[in-house]
Amino acid sequence: MERPRIIRKSAGDLPEPPHLADYAAERAAFSWQRARSELAGLPGGGLNIAYEAVERHARGERAGHIAFRFLGNNGAREVTFAELSGLTNRFANVLKALGIAKGDRLFLLASRIPELYIAVLGSFKNGTVVSPLFSAFGPEPIATRINLGAGTVLVTTASLYERKVAPVRSQLPTLRHVLVVGDDGGSADIPGTLDLGRLLAEASERFEIVPTRPEDLALLHFTSGTTGTPKGAMHVHEAVVTHWATGKYALDLHPRDIYWCTADPGWVTGTSYGVIAPLLHGVTSIVDAADFDAERWYRILQEQRVSVWYTAPTAIRMLMKAGADLARQYAFPDLRFIASVGEPLNPEAVWWGLEAFGLPIHDNWWQTETGGIMIANTPAMDIKPGSMGRPLPGIEAAIVQKGADGRLEMVDEPDRDGELALKRGWPSMLRGYLDNEERYRRCFAGDWYLTGDLARRDADGYYWFVGRADDVIKSAGHLIGPFEVESALMEHPAVAEAGVIGKPDEMVGEVVKAFVSLRQGFNPDDALRRELLGHARRKLGAAVAPKEIEFVGVLPRTRSGKIMRRLLKARELGLPEGDTSTLESGG
Repeated sequence: MERPRIIRKSAGDLPEPPHLADYAAERAAFSWQRARSELAGLPGGGLNIAYEAVERHARGERAGHIAFRFLGNNGAREVTFAELSGLTNRFANVLKALGIAKGDRLFLLASRIPELYIAVLGSFKNGTVVSPLFSAFGPEPIATRINLGAGTVLVTTASLYERKVAPVRSQLPTLRHVLVVGDDGGSADIPGTLDLGRLLAEASERFEIVPTRPEDLALLHFTSGTTGTPKGAMHVHEAVVTHWATGKYALDLHPRDIYWCTADPGWVTGTSYGVIAPLLHGVTSIVDAADFDAERWYRILQEQRVSVWYTAPTAIRMLMKAGADLARQYAFPDLRFIASVGEPLNPEAVWWGLEAFGLPIHDNWWQTETGGIMIANTPAMDIKPGSMGRPLPGIEAAIVQKGADGRLEMVDEPDRDGELALKRGWPSMLRGYLDNEERYRRCFAGDWYLTGDLARRDADGYYWFVGRADDVIKSAGHLIGPFEVESALMEHPAVAEAGVIGKPDEMVGEVVKAFVSLRQGFNPDDALRRELLGHARRKLGAAVAPKEIEFVGVLPRTRSGKIMRRLLKARELGLPEGDTSTLESGG
């Protein structure tokens, strides 16, 4: 049966009155200055992320409220806002005693352990710049980023240090201190390092936050390009205003919520929405250090009574692969909102949320460079499955094209493809790429930030992802977005995931080739290949449907969940693979 194109919703049907009930009215009334006034600001002036996220609550009525519940094999560890204040003050004092000052760069290489969260927030208090690293990185990507960022201190665990840092320690000339946490949370006695547990125990819980201004650097997030070295996107303390606003509008956080963000802390989502945004709203965050396991995840949602869940399309597709029957073995009476980010969410996954949880999954869009959610499907908004939603209050988006003279032209009519652009002015906008001013300038055309994503806007103001500009397939005069083809393939019950590339062809320029991962119970044989080719042709037409399908066990993905189409293409054509440092293990 053909599904409707829109999932109708209204504020009155929701269990919690949404913050964004009247989209048009809220956008008209919103200003970033008004949002900034909702935060306290540092006593005496200035702005500091940790003050807004921790101290504002620790000194008020939510001091005893649980900020984090860390899940582990030996039970849960709960940390209140008051306790978090003391722990982060201790870490700030550790940095101060080591001579780590405002503006110095601290790198983090750890899984979701309490010390990572303490280090992020304690560093902000000291005015120290935080740069998270994926714990899955190998030694060379770690060394590259620490050297690019001139890191002076690294926080890591004993096993990660011995396997990934010690082999390249001699190649890190700026690194003055390595603070190590024992793998069991205990002490770590490793030559050339400092035992963080002992240092924290000896440090004072009293610390006066180093005065930081809104434009002082707070975060350095490295992004991988298709070629060359990673780019360091620079974000400032004023980004906290975007984190607050998007936590309110896009994630709809309320004081009673139990919130779970599954993002790896080495990814920007794990920082912006795994650490900062939930704290700003005084909610309890669930933190689970274990790897993905479908049954474990369902059990967490049920037992921890999660009400707002922020995850990634990769995880959703893995849950889909495990089957809706598994989800039905659990109950989620408290779960009221599910959101997803990382790459576009296929329509099939949105509908699957209704089947498994009784809730659609709400896609949203942003980038490392934007620092926060820009376009979203919010709780009271009708959902058009496959769409990234509409711009949040304070965000002005447009579809643009370059004219024959190279100038930027606005695409006013609906349903025309072009590059997604955002007007300058939101607080979490990157302030530059580290030591690469020319690359940063190329991101802008006047007042507009050019995202590099191709999209279209429909007549209702919803935005639809077409593909990265360098992913779009040009075949016989057609411009084909890989996401559209992947989504059509995923509508077939056999398909768990699909990745699509353009393969050079002398006649038509490029032909569409799809790499398909199957759900359990389906055999990757020629009969199924023909069936999928026919299915895609019926859905998309012969000009857009794939001409080739190759079955694969898994698709190469980044740790943030993005299918690495350019890696699929490089492997297909025998080309250099470029920077694969963010590749998920096993991909």
